[in-house]
Amino acid sequence: MLLDTSAWIELFKESEKNRRVLEVLGGGGCYTSVVSIAEIANWARRYGKDVALLTAIVERVSTVIKTDAAIAILAGEINYERKRHSRGNKWGMIDSIVLATAHSIRETVLTCDKDFADLPNAEII
Repeated sequence: MLLDTSAWIELFKESEKNRRVLEVLGGGGCYTSVVSIAEIANWARRYGKDVALLTAIVERVSTVIKTDAAIAILAGEINYERKRHSRGNKWGMIDSIVLATAHSIRETVLTCDKDFADLPNAEII
């Protein structure tokens, strides 16, 4: 399963939603898009958390998938289609990169982002 930034943040906040994230991490085979590292660093700075510690945790317990040209092209196509058929959601390019990354490794996205709710390969927590 590929963990979206929002799933990681729930883990770091130790919220009620972190149970599902812990279950997934306990099962192994977890992935993270490299763009989530940037978002986690941004969140950590905003809330006075240790950027190096949190990003090291992500890198230690999941496989970080770098964005290559194939993922970037797919993300562009996904973004175009999601924006074209937008139902007022706040879908963005980073969401498209995360989804394209999940597609590239044939995994489901674990997220708290309700903008993924209509997608068959997303689990909303």
